[in-house]
Amino acid sequence: MLTTLTTVLGLAPLLYEQSSQAQFLRPTVITLVYGLGFGMILVLMIVPALIAVQNDIGRLMRAWRRCLRARRASWMRGVTIVATALSLGWTLWTGALIEPLAALMPGLAGDAPMSAALLLFFIGVALILLPVYAVSALAYQIAKRRRTTA
Repeated sequence: MLTTLTTVLGLAPLLYEQSSQAQFLRPTVITLVYGLGFGMILVLMIVPALIAVQNDIGRLMRAWRRCLRARRASWMRGVTIVATALSLGWTLWTGALIEPLAALMPGLAGDAPMSAALLLFFIGVALILLPVYAVSALAYQIAKRRRTTA
């Protein structure tokens, strides 16, 4: 960052110089100043943020795969497959929502059935995962209290 800032600040006077000699160098100076500035933002801010997002999504996917592989989660596999097939799969196949689901969202279903199906899918996932999260958090707290009192 320091190298970029000193280079950009050192070349800044040439950006605003009006003499004929400076006009010859101006395209090069503009390229260097804006290229270095954009490169610094890209390398120091955007790339690390993208790597962090990729890491977070990777952890979520690994946790979801572990959850689906567990023997106790066989019902969740079935629910996931059925929910996906009913909301997104049918809409992809036919181009329209299933009639009972279309009745739930009459305004949105006619204009954009895929958006309505995706919204219903996310609502369904939330309705399934929030109780599972609440029960698992409660079970964790109970187990934690048992360990501390024992």
